[in-house]
Amino acid sequence: MILAEGEGGVTPGWRLLVPEPQEIVWTLIFLVIFALVFMRFILPRLNAVLEERAEKIEGGLKKAEEVQQQADQLKADQAHELAAARQEAASIRDKARQDGARIVEEARARAEAESTRILVAGQQQLSAERTSAAAQLRGEVGALASDLASKIVGESLTDDERSRRVIDRFLDDLESSSATTR
Repeated sequence: MILAEGEGGVTPGWRLLVPEPQEIVWTLIFLVIFALVFMRFILPRLNAVLEERAEKIEGGLKKAEEVQQQADQLKADQAHELAAARQEAASIRDKARQDGARIVEEARARAEAESTRILVAGQQQLSAERTSAAAQLRGEVGALASDLASKIVGESLTDDERSRRVIDRFLDDLESSSATTR
């Protein structure tokens, strides 16, 4: 039908593209009704959904910031506790070193005291044995000297007091001569 009208020359081609005025009016009325319904019912619901999503996103961001702050706080607390633990460990090590040095020093002092005690006891025992040996030797040397003197003199030296004096003088002379040669 359009082709037939176009060929007859009644309706030009550009008129086919322009709608009729009543169609324009009905389209405008429908568009206004649709816009009113859209703005009255659909747009508020859509805005409510968008606002709800925006609030959820903002709430999520705030929650994420709070969690990040808590994580940062926990990390700082952990670093602080770790530093405190390291400091305490260093303090314990220093105390252990000091205790070890003190124990070693005490053991050394006890060992030196024991060594000194043993040395003094040994020296006392040696001195006592030397005194005992000297007394025993004096007696034996005195008896031998008395016998020898009796044989040389030809008479018996029975006077104990006199023989003791002679023996003592002989031994003193012997000790003084040995002391000067050293």
